[in-house]
Amino acid sequence: MIDRLAAALRRSRADYVEIRVERTWSTAVTFRGRRLESATASEDQGGFVRALHAGGGGGGGGWGVASFTSLDRLDAMVDRAGELSRAVRVDPPIRLADVAPHHADVQLDLDGDVRGVSLAEKKRLLQAYNGAMLGVSDRIVDTLAVYRDEVSEYWYVNSQGTVLHELRPEVTLSGTAVARRDGTIEKGLESIGLRRGWKSVQDKAAGFREVAERAVQLLDAPMVTGGTYPVILDPELAGVFIHEAFGHLSEADFVYENPQAREMMTVGRRFGKPVLNVGDNGAAAGLRGTLPFDDEGTPTQDTTLIKDGILVGRLHSRETAAAMGERPTGNARAISFRHAPIVRMTNTYIAGGRGGETFEDLIRDVKLGVYACGAFGGQTMLENFSFTAAYGRMIRDGHVAELVKDVVLAGNLFQTLDRIDHIAADFRWNQMGGGCGKGGQYPLPVTEGAPHVRIEEALIGGDVPG
Repeated sequence: MIDRLAAALRRSRADYVEIRVERTWSTAVTFRGRRLESATASEDQGGFVRALHAGGGGGGGGWGVASFTSLDRLDAMVDRAGELSRAVRVDPPIRLADVAPHHADVQLDLDGDVRGVSLAEKKRLLQAYNGAMLGVSDRIVDTLAVYRDEVSEYWYVNSQGTVLHELRPEVTLSGTAVARRDGTIEKGLESIGLRRGWKSVQDKAAGFREVAERAVQLLDAPMVTGGTYPVILDPELAGVFIHEAFGHLSEADFVYENPQAREMMTVGRRFGKPVLNVGDNGAAAGLRGTLPFDDEGTPTQDTTLIKDGILVGRLHSRETAAAMGERPTGNARAISFRHAPIVRMTNTYIAGGRGGETFEDLIRDVKLGVYACGAFGGQTMLENFSFTAAYGRMIRDGHVAELVKDVVLAGNLFQTLDRIDHIAADFRWNQMGGGCGKGGQYPLPVTEGAPHVRIEEALIGGDVPG
């Protein structure tokens, strides 16, 4: 395969060409309630070509792109991409930041190759996890359980000498339990996602049972009383918060193309207290956002975004790095061979606190506060955000107290980051399924990580006092 791709590169007349080819094996099983809704197995193969003509003083060519599903079309698609690049003129011309060529043959840990496990065995595993939710209570009136896996063989070459071959596994599990009593409906969500294989999703029934039990408990829980509180985010919600509210603003294509974002995301601007450190690490072992190289052949890395409360970096492709005079970070990612790489997060995190504080230290001096846990989703609009926690608990006189529901955290990103006053030392990666969406490419595998984080004052929506 590599020889075939290299030969196609040599025939191109463009100044820069890159070719990605992917072959993917995948299976999926879904249960809804006690009914098996679907069980599928599929294979997919195709490739993507990008070409660039530098041009002269009057600008240069734009990106010429072409995708294909048959290798018989490879040479024609390389020619087509070159023609398209010459047909589009852009000024200033597109430039690519320098990246040293790499040769690599990488097989990530398959941890029990899912391709060697029958679809019937995958069905039995998911049926057991689904049954764990259904067996909690007769109040559980519906469930949705989903298993997905894939193994992708990946080839990448470019005209600057990079040659890559990788084998990339991924497996995800999710379960939603719906509890109902009279007109009240509550839900619990379990989600697991790993860049590993079959062994990594064994013995997970306890987590599925726990979310169903919580859904039943939430039927009796009061709504949180809306107001301003000290708020402690658990690692899951803190990770989702930093990904959604801050991470997307760190993607350099958004910053470069949006004057308002450029003004907000000025390197050197203080975003928080010295306790706050934020980054994106595409090289962390075993996570869904982890790969040795991005889809431009740039090595992934740990990129610091906020250091001691100050913005110090952002996430780049080769094109955005050249345009902004910065260095590539290995964050150009495409969801498949049908798409061009764009700037995306990998594994985004709030670093653990350096003072050795525990969760108990964070709540010890809180007279009345909210402990917000898990995430059901959220909305962001530039610096404004709103997130719904999966559940919450009140904090009273330094202790975790009663369960509460309908906990919605809202506010201004910059104000909220600046109000983070304590960060515990209990960092963990939240290895969840799902994915990130941008530019029509969804769901891209990503991971978030965080410790417990305390916000000294935040607005919590809920029941409005009469």
